[in-house]
Amino acid sequence: MNTREFIEKFQQADVNSLALQAGKYPDVDMPFALDQIEGRQTARTKIPSYSKKNGILYPHHLSMEQCSSELTALYKAHVVEKSSDPSERNIFTDLTAGFGVDFSFIAPLFRKATYVEQQEYLCELAQNNFPLLNLSHAQILNANCLKYLEQMNPVSWIFLDPARRDKHGSKVVSIADCEPNVEALEPLLLQKGKKILVKLSPMLDITLALHTLKHIHEVHVVAVNNECKELLFILKQGTISTDEIKISAINLPKNDQVFTFSPSEEEKAIVDYATKVEEYLYEPHTALIKAGAFKSLGARYGLKKLHPNSHLYTSSEWIKDFPGRIFSVQHTYGFSKKELKNLQEIKQANITVRNFPSSVAELRKRLKLSEGGDQYIFCTTMQPSEKILIHCKKPLIS
Repeated sequence: MNTREFIEKFQQADVNSLALQAGKYPDVDMPFALDQIEGRQTARTKIPSYSKKNGILYPHHLSMEQCSSELTALYKAHVVEKSSDPSERNIFTDLTAGFGVDFSFIAPLFRKATYVEQQEYLCELAQNNFPLLNLSHAQILNANCLKYLEQMNPVSWIFLDPARRDKHGSKVVSIADCEPNVEALEPLLLQKGKKILVKLSPMLDITLALHTLKHIHEVHVVAVNNECKELLFILKQGTISTDEIKISAINLPKNDQVFTFSPSEEEKAIVDYATKVEEYLYEPHTALIKAGAFKSLGARYGLKKLHPNSHLYTSSEWIKDFPGRIFSVQHTYGFSKKELKNLQEIKQANITVRNFPSSVAELRKRLKLSEGGDQYIFCTTMQPSEKILIHCKKPLIS
């Protein structure tokens, strides 16, 4: 059995089990075969359009783990398309292209696209894959991104996804610790590109980033299935007040409505605070929380906030298009022993803590509740400082 036959036969198999059987298949390039089997399996959910193309070659596990998903790559392409008209999309350069997922979805928007990657084997994969992905206009360069940036001709858009691991392999968050350092490169980037799209860690403090990079015009906070995945920054010549920078938050694929606001809108927004929990409880998706859309969210949807730091909202009417989860409230309890006895009939529930002094584990033990089911309990604080438990049914919108 040769390598190709092995990959086709065992494409559904567990790669760890296959690795233990390597001695049975002396004619198989086992490291390559295992990368392809695992890559195909990952692509089915992470990059489904790739998995439908025969002949796509996949990189090592770490590169597959670190590459963008199809959902987030499509969103980047949407951001580029929305932020420029066709006349501004002439030449695109991805300076840190990696496996090329982001590149493959953004490049079709441009007349010419350049893929720059310093790892030779990833460039070899791109040479194989790009014709299969209809990227015949793509130029593939095996080069160091910094050296290439210094000598490249100006282009319409540059994409940069700095490595977020140090030389020991540990994850880093700050802009200065990433490689390359976008803060140091910002002047040169803006000489070479009319617009720059930068992907940074979802753990990065947005306010700090707005003061670190001087030419940010847009920020996009992207979550997938309510897990914050990436922060995107659009840089271009000219500066605007940090208070007027547009910040957009989206949760893919369910809550695909973009909520856009500015720091000045958030600061000026007037939100009412609830005196009681009403019929419906609203929990914003995680990208909104990361973006800092607290007062502006409540004001725009006409909701009452429970507390300045709780980030939960309530209303007597169902606001169907709210960007997050909506629950039907069953009952609200205080945190006294007497009131908690009323919860004894509930044996199983999902517990969420928002601005509350106890952890989920502590509450499970105290309330004697197993995890899961269709009951939900939010442990939070009402204005001014009342600790409460809100019993809800399964979310109406999730």
